[in-house]
Amino acid sequence: MVSAIMNQPKKMKYLLLLTCMVMLFISQGIEAQTFNSLLGDESILVAQTKQVNQFFRRFNAEESISGQRYYPGDKDYRSPELRKKYIDILFDNKNASLTEPLRESFTKDVLKSGSPSFLDFHDGQWFSEVSTIFVYLGKEEPVTLYLKLEEENQGYKWVITNVYFKKFHEFFHSQDNGDQRFLHPLSHELDFMNLVRVFKEKEYVEQYTASDYHPDYLTLFLYEFKKGNLSFKNVSDVKFHFFQVPGWYFELSEFNRPGTNAGWLISAMLKLNENDKEILLKYLYHE
Repeated sequence: MVSAIMNQPKKMKYLLLLTCMVMLFISQGIEAQTFNSLLGDESILVAQTKQVNQFFRRFNAEESISGQRYYPGDKDYRSPELRKKYIDILFDNKNASLTEPLRESFTKDVLKSGSPSFLDFHDGQWFSEVSTIFVYLGKEEPVTLYLKLEEENQGYKWVITNVYFKKFHEFFHSQDNGDQRFLHPLSHELDFMNLVRVFKEKEYVEQYTASDYHPDYLTLFLYEFKKGNLSFKNVSDVKFHFFQVPGWYFELSEFNRPGTNAGWLISAMLKLNENDKEILLKYLYHE
């Protein structure tokens, strides 16, 4: 094929070579936008968002398309036009649940004239969910840690706020067969001698606690770790949960895959009111 091209007139030769280059890019799975960027247009906007901090800057339009930081006073700092371009590329395009109407509604609320929403790294209302592997009593087990930023002195630090370990939840799950166990209201007249009944069947002991009792899984986790029953092995996944945009929740996940729709992207999104927020938090914490 190359020899056939070289035998063509000069003008035709260049046209054929250019055609072959385009076909080569397509055959190798290089997206048209990437190819266009080689020709010098602004498709660099669709480059991967490689860091969480960069996601913040792009969402807020606080950096140029070449990655240069913008500061208050710069012409394009938090420009609505630039923000619209950036937000459009910050969604996971492979997620069918992120429909076009849902994206448009979210973007419209974020860019609302007079009261736009910005992400603030230090403003709370977002936290990290870290999937890890621990060794528990000699066996590898998945453990989910929840972390948030906490202010300390003149700076901030990540702190563990909660933990989900399926084994712990199973420990505190009553096998209720329909018979509710309780201490008789006149137990004090017996000097609570009937406590022997409470501790006779350990699988039902939480039925004797107050109605608002909730196990402190983080304390139990730290206790087991200090006792040497738990040992850390590795982190398997990280994601972030955001409630900073009024009326919305979104999840941020990292996608390591070919192409430009990769890096840190919005992987889930939900329109919700303040009452729904508490329900969603319980779901995220496995409560």
